[in-house]
Amino acid sequence: MSVTLRRILEEDLEKIMNWRMSEDVTRYMNTDPKLTLQGQRLWLRAVEENPDVSYWMILVEGEEAGVINLTGLTNPQGNLGWAYYVGEKRLRGMKTALSLEMSLYDYAFCRLHKRAVYGDVFTLNQGVIALHKLCGCEIVEEKRKHICKNGVYYDVTFMRMTAERWEAVRRDKRYEKIVFPEE
Repeated sequence: MSVTLRRILEEDLEKIMNWRMSEDVTRYMNTDPKLTLQGQRLWLRAVEENPDVSYWMILVEGEEAGVINLTGLTNPQGNLGWAYYVGEKRLRGMKTALSLEMSLYDYAFCRLHKRAVYGDVFTLNQGVIALHKLCGCEIVEEKRKHICKNGVYYDVTFMRMTAERWEAVRRDKRYEKIVFPEE
């Protein structure tokens, strides 16, 4: 399955808004936003002007499938945050997930020369935690009742991949290399 990335365009905003408000996507996210197209346009402008973040549209076989992002690009300690989701259910798959995550590590450590990449996952999302571990991530911390959504408290697992760890485990990984376009 061919996976590519490109910058987010204004014509993507309605699709992104609908994905981001779908229960299937938000159930594992920190918020359940109520978005508008005008708000999405303002968000895209803010993202485009912010050197600390990058967002890309994920395309599977040329079809818009989801969003992946990096935060902390200007962090002087070299630590990044990251997240992604595939909003199109029929385009989800283990091969896509593995390729996205491991290619992100290649980009962060080999091209951007960062020190570490951090992410957080609702602890109940054991499938994604297992996926991150399969890629070589380690659990840094687990916080009980860390996020409150709609009156329900969720435990959150914080995970990390360091440049040194990626260098050690990368040679044993098989994945489709995905290019992260810089412009």
